[in-house]
Amino acid sequence: MAKILAVTNQKGGVGKTTTAVNLSACLASLGQRVLMIDLDPQGNATTGCGVVKRVALPTVYQILIGRSTFSEVRIRTDFGFDILPANRELAGAEVELIEMEAREYRLREALSSARDEYDFILMDCPPALNMLTVNGLVAAESVMIPMQCEYYALEGLTDLVATLKKVRANLNSKLEIEGLLRTLFDPRSTLTQQVSGELVDHFGSKVYRTIIPRNVRLAEAPSYGKPVIAFDRASKGAQAYMALAQEMLDRGDGLVRPGVAQGAEA
Repeated sequence: MAKILAVTNQKGGVGKTTTAVNLSACLASLGQRVLMIDLDPQGNATTGCGVVKRVALPTVYQILIGRSTFSEVRIRTDFGFDILPANRELAGAEVELIEMEAREYRLREALSSARDEYDFILMDCPPALNMLTVNGLVAAESVMIPMQCEYYALEGLTDLVATLKKVRANLNSKLEIEGLLRTLFDPRSTLTQQVSGELVDHFGSKVYRTIIPRNVRLAEAPSYGKPVIAFDRASKGAQAYMALAQEMLDRGDGLVRPGVAQGAEA
C-alpha cells in the first residue's frame, strides 16, 4: 500500500515543485511505483515532467468535483512515474468545493482505490492554506516540508506546524511530519549554516540528512520538461535528489523490488 506524502510549505519559492518532480523521478528510477499529484493551479509540476498542461484534460480538477475517475485522469510520464496533472481550471475547484459535502475528503476518497498500485504517492501542494492544500493534507499520511535556511523560513515553519496541528485535530488524526528538507542550500552563508543547525537541534532526526544545493541544472531542467536526472544526471542537483530518494528507502518507506539495484549511481 502506498505511502502518501504531501510536499508542502505555506511559503512560496522554497522548492516544493522541484522536490515533488525530482523525487518522483528518482524513486521511480530506484524501482518504486510512484504517482505524483499536481494540486497547484499553476501546473508547474505538470509541465516539469513533460506534460503539456494546456492540453492535459481531464485533470485532478475533474476528480475533485466528481466528473472523472482516477483512471481517466492518470497519465504515464516518460520518466517512469504516473501523474494526475493540473492546469489553471483547478483554481475553480476552490469555489465549487465550498458547496459540496465532505469537501475536505474528496481527494482521499478518489485515491482509496489506487493505493495498492503504488509504493509512493507524492502531492505538490500550492503555497497557501486553501481547499486544495486541505484536500492534500487530509489524503496524506505525512508531510515533507522543503525549506530554505533563512530567518523568514523559520517564522513560516512555525505557522505551518500550527496549521498541521489543526488539520490533525479536526480532519486527519494520522497526519505527521515526515521530514524537513533543506533546499536551495548555500554553504558559504553563515546565516544558512546557523539556521540549518537550529533546525537539526530542534527537530533532530526529522531533518533529512540529504541537503539540496542551489544548482543551475535544477533550475534549467523544468524548461525542458524533464526531471533533473533525465536532464543532467551528473549534476549536483540530480545527485542530491537521488541521495534523498535513497535516504527515504533506507528509512524503510518503500519496497525493494527484485532486479532493482539500490543505491544506484546518481
